[in-house]
Amino acid sequence: MFDLSISEIAIIAIIAVVVIGPKELPRALATAGKWMAKGRSVMANFRTGLDAMVREAELQEMEKKWAAENDRIMQEHPALPDDSGGEEPMMEPLESPSADRVEPSADAEDRSPLPPADDSKP
Repeated sequence: MFDLSISEIAIIAIIAVVVIGPKELPRALATAGKWMAKGRSVMANFRTGLDAMVREAELQEMEKKWAAENDRIMQEHPALPDDSGGEEPMMEPLESPSADRVEPSADAEDRSPLPPADDSKP
């Protein structure tokens, strides 16, 4: 970002030690770090908002294209007139399933696939 070389950083550090002093330097660096973090946070929020606006603009553009394409398709293939006079076709009722249903006989319980339980074991 700033493209600082090692020699430039060393000069800045020496000036900071002389001007601020060695006792106050850690607190000054912490304060500078906090300000940099806040600046990065503001820039990240700005970038997020800008990306959201761009995305919204792209979506609006796509909606316009889809509407234009839909209009073109509707003009090329107009809806056929309804022969039923505007009424919806009635569905035929289904046959009752109870007519084909077979009730189980009373002896169906006797033909169980499992053998009877043996209760004679102690």
